[in-house]
Amino acid sequence: MKKFFSVVFCTLIISACQPNPIDTQALITEPSYDASLSENGKLVLISTANSGIQVWDLETGLQKYTWIHSESDNDAFDVAISPNQIFAASLSRDSVALWSILNGSSLGWWSLPSTGQSVAVSNSGSLLIGLTDGSVMSLMPSVSTKTPSLIKFLGHSEKVNSVALSADGKLALTGSNDMQAILWRTNSGQPIHSWQFDNRVIKVGLNGAGSLSFIGDSTKIAKIMDNLTGKQISQLKISRRKMNFSAARFSNRDTLLLTGTPAREVRIWDVKTGHSLDNWQVQRTKHAQTKAAVVYSIANLDSNQIRTISSNGLVETWPVPVH
Repeated sequence: MKKFFSVVFCTLIISACQPNPIDTQALITEPSYDASLSENGKLVLISTANSGIQVWDLETGLQKYTWIHSESDNDAFDVAISPNQIFAASLSRDSVALWSILNGSSLGWWSLPSTGQSVAVSNSGSLLIGLTDGSVMSLMPSVSTKTPSLIKFLGHSEKVNSVALSADGKLALTGSNDMQAILWRTNSGQPIHSWQFDNRVIKVGLNGAGSLSFIGDSTKIAKIMDNLTGKQISQLKISRRKMNFSAARFSNRDTLLLTGTPAREVRIWDVKTGHSLDNWQVQRTKHAQTKAAVVYSIANLDSNQIRTISSNGLVETWPVPVH
């Protein structure tokens, strides 16, 4: 009998740790490929399977634009929004596109020399594209001409899984199957730091100033690095055997790291110590065929609220837990 009450008590404690969302918006019901929240959590860019790439204003609940990545079909599987909310990018296997969030116009479309894997966009509209052949393209569109400046980074030897840009577009962070994460200058391709891991690097992230890097591998090793010194600030304290990340963003003046996983999980981490401060799961829709949902993107709506978007088509606003 003692054991029975112990199990019930623990179950109640675990349930109490799951907060209820303050607000839930069901944007789409069809399948989606990817989505990205703006830095302030007020806009979302979502690539749907059948209805194009959609831009939504989450404050009004209204859709602003619908874009088609290519004429034949919407096959954009990765999307990104610049920190200043002026530019958006979409990536398919064979092309990349740049869009204006200000007026909804297309600013450029370029075919790729190899299969695309990941995209990032800066405040100036510069693009970073990781490719499966191990190369990375740094595209800087010109205002005066339609021909962009191109730097091709060849520091990796295998597929580039994840890319990130500083807000000004001057620093790039790339992670690859070659078990390396490399910080480099986009205008020259010059490496600044290279960090070696024991497994494939599948997720990277930069803070806006480009002073901090987040690097997560295919097991459970996830580190926060100081980009000035190249030294480790912390390693996330992960107790289970495996934890992969689908979203990562520095927050609260770079004191916190917000992460999402392919298994519905949202976590808040202390940047200095690597300790997990809180975690919960995004909701499943009533008619979901599977229990899983990928957390596509996460952002601070304000100092008291966090917003997430996941593959179930739900945008959820959560209270920031008090520590």
